[in-house]
Amino acid sequence: MVMNEKEVEAQCRQFREMFESLRREVGKVIVGHQETVDNVLISLFSGGHVLLEGVPGLGKTLLVRTLSSAFSLEFRRIQFTPDLMPADIVGTNIVMEDQATGRREFQFQKGPIFGQIILADEINRATPKTQSAMLEAMQEHSVTSGGQVRKLQEPFMVLATQNPIEQEGTYPLPEAQLDRFFFKLLVGYSNREQLKTILDRTTTGQDPRAESVADAEKILWAQRLVKHVVVAEHVQDYAIRLVLATHPEGEFATEMVNRFVRFGSSPRGVQALALAGKVRAMLNERYHVSFDDISQSVLPALRHRLLLNFEGQAEGMSTDGVLKDVIANVPRAAEQKAVS
Repeated sequence: MVMNEKEVEAQCRQFREMFESLRREVGKVIVGHQETVDNVLISLFSGGHVLLEGVPGLGKTLLVRTLSSAFSLEFRRIQFTPDLMPADIVGTNIVMEDQATGRREFQFQKGPIFGQIILADEINRATPKTQSAMLEAMQEHSVTSGGQVRKLQEPFMVLATQNPIEQEGTYPLPEAQLDRFFFKLLVGYSNREQLKTILDRTTTGQDPRAESVADAEKILWAQRLVKHVVVAEHVQDYAIRLVLATHPEGEFATEMVNRFVRFGSSPRGVQALALAGKVRAMLNERYHVSFDDISQSVLPALRHRLLLNFEGQAEGMSTDGVLKDVIANVPRAAEQKAVS
């Protein structure tokens, strides 16, 4: 994609307008949680998936439903339970009989994974065997059944929820599954003013709904545009060093990482930092990524990619605390050359 300066400015402006429109539509239904909404949108335009973690009743499921309405994409919900089987997600071959000829043949019946916005509700309640049915879909946007590979419709995004406090009858997500999520977002409580607005909207007969402002074609266009935002070498190197700093005993590891971390981030972590940085750059009316664009995404992009060791768990450490230490201690090389 080769564009002159005016074309770049026009497309960036169009992208920002679409992003703002999505914000407004979601805001009609979702009260507060602006950072969470923004990060979900950033993940969408980066082509990634999101894991939403929070206690029940905070609006995680409502957020996903609202986003699907604003995107005008096919929405599918999968309620994860201990008895859910992989075929319940992917689909299965069943025997169908032709009424005219009596001939029987196998036909593939698509499962709920064949949507565009997939809500994987309480994903950690299903067994590891069932969770693994999501791996191929999330990474390759396809499913394999009966030896045949079937492509999923683009754009494709999984938004999974999990409850951090009710752990009985749950199965922790394996690292391979966690690593496929672009962001892990922590959904917090609403404040006093937000709770009043929620009451006014939900107990007085109001029924706010989000209108469609972006279809599949526009989203795919935006995803292509994001990939062409420029990342200078010194900014790219900053993202790389941030990820390498999460590797215990590595060249850039901090003292806290060496003490409390068992395994650091995979290469998907630096990919997430770069892509999220590109989206943030365009939202800030730039076509190049700054150091701040990178650092702002460190927590959501890496918190689920770090595995604490026994000492870290015993000390009550959190991956967020370790990552904040990484941000504070990894220098911004050639910072004076960056445009903030």
